[in-house]
Amino acid sequence: MMMDFQVVVLAGGTSKKLVPLVSKEVPKALLPVANRPVLSYVLELLEHSNLKDLIVVVEGQDAALRVGGWISGAYVDRLHVEVAAVPEDVGTAGALRAIAHHLTANDILVVSGDLICDVSPGAVAAAHRRHGAAVTAMLCSVPVSGPLESGSSSGKDKTKKPGCCNIIGLDPTKQFLLYIATGPEIDRDIRVQKSILRAVGQMEIRADLMDAHLYAFKRAVLQEVLDQKDAFQSLQQDVLPYLVRSQLRSELSLNGAPHTEENGHDKVVPGDNQVMLSQLLAKTSTPSFHELYAMGPNGSAPVRRTHKCCVYIASQDKYCARLNSIQAFSDINRDVIGEASHLSGYSFSAQNNIIHPSAELGSKTTVGQNCMLGEGSQLGDKCSVKRSVIGRHCRIGSNVKV
Repeated sequence: MMMDFQVVVLAGGTSKKLVPLVSKEVPKALLPVANRPVLSYVLELLEHSNLKDLIVVVEGQDAALRVGGWISGAYVDRLHVEVAAVPEDVGTAGALRAIAHHLTANDILVVSGDLICDVSPGAVAAAHRRHGAAVTAMLCSVPVSGPLESGSSSGKDKTKKPGCCNIIGLDPTKQFLLYIATGPEIDRDIRVQKSILRAVGQMEIRADLMDAHLYAFKRAVLQEVLDQKDAFQSLQQDVLPYLVRSQLRSELSLNGAPHTEENGHDKVVPGDNQVMLSQLLAKTSTPSFHELYAMGPNGSAPVRRTHKCCVYIASQDKYCARLNSIQAFSDINRDVIGEASHLSGYSFSAQNNIIHPSAELGSKTTVGQNCMLGEGSQLGDKCSVKRSVIGRHCRIGSNVKV
């Protein structure tokens, strides 16, 4: 089943949000997480799901050459990867638009290259197929962020706390995505379409879930939106909210029929063919509200097309985070040698740390648990390292606490 999904990994370029960590020499995809490029985590996650034919999209020609060079060395007999360079700052939707001619399969799996997680992409693809969805988004628990112990400068912020990433509306069966607010919208009043509420009867609003930026799309729907909405730059902030807003309106033609949108504002289709509300509210799971909404009164011929926006919610014991800020870089590095050490791919010592055989430690220097010392690193005398990753070939003097 997975073979007929085409997989696109959006690996970014030299993200401004990650300066000074990223540079011309080290694009975002090659940032180290536990001394491995961040992109390696997604590539191995896909490989474990038997998804080995990938398009990796990198912003900027120089970055693409560096990322391509690393992939061809590290995954030479394991994956078939086509690296595509797109212009810088085109955004995630722009990147897909630029490689649209490469997309030929019926369904496309789009994954962010900065995702560190242990949720099987195959499970998301299976849910997408099961529902015949236009888009299926993976949602996971919001990662907790910030210092865990007294490393905080303010002294107040001692505990890790989850942030609010998205406000998400789900149907009672938690299978359909009815509402999503991202980014700056989160601070505004929530406005929900009546048609959606009428169709489902009730909606659960969640602020504890994060859109993980792993999507399955029906290619025809994705390409139509990218073609028609040429101002859309972001999958997360433009394409997904648009598909969610328009799912109960016959707006996406899919067969060339006219659209019902004017002046960029959502227009209500006249003659709403009052679908029997009691029928809509009775059962949202079988048949789905999309199918009921598409029927005329008394189950007569369909009055409109609908498309389904679905979700796959990862279980809470799964690890899922994105390296999209300097704070996240720090948190994820700690996690991958700590609570999420199964993702690191390394075997830990009896002291629950990883010290490369070539690392040199001075006298009375201690390395605590959940630490990593890279190849060729050197520490002077009377140093102390706690919950930290030391990179390759780092030289640290004496009497230093890390």
